[in-house]
Amino acid sequence: MPDSSQEPQPSQSCTFDAEKLNLKLKVTLIADQHAVDPIVRSIMKLVREMNCSTGHEDEIELALSEALANAVVHGAKSDPTKVVECDVACDDKDGMLIIVRDPGEGFNPKEIIDPCQGESLFSGHGRGIYLINQLMDEVRFHKNGTEIHMIKR
Repeated sequence: MPDSSQEPQPSQSCTFDAEKLNLKLKVTLIADQHAVDPIVRSIMKLVREMNCSTGHEDEIELALSEALANAVVHGAKSDPTKVVECDVACDDKDGMLIIVRDPGEGFNPKEIIDPCQGESLFSGHGRGIYLINQLMDEVRFHKNGTEIHMIKR
């Protein structure tokens, strides 16, 4: 599992070429949990139509859903006066890039408790970031944890 807590080094920066994108999408949603599923469905419909990361749609859908839900609940505190942003880009060479931004104060990814250990096994929450890291090929947190970059090749 890649270390998702570090800022990318210059050699690890995003290599997506804006001129060669099959799909480029920018979505904002109100910080309401009920807004997450319809947004995920509409994004995934486009992803499937554009044949982005073919064969990985289920992993992308779950990671996107978890990232948006975390942004709404933890970042925006489910405050419908706040918005969450999501950018999606896809190209034939590099796969799919998803960026989710929230208006929260952020968090330290190193402080996230492993949901597969000890008392966390019985917790009803706390598995979103773990799942995202398992499902996506690269996961990075930026801007004090208020922005997550996920890549699926």
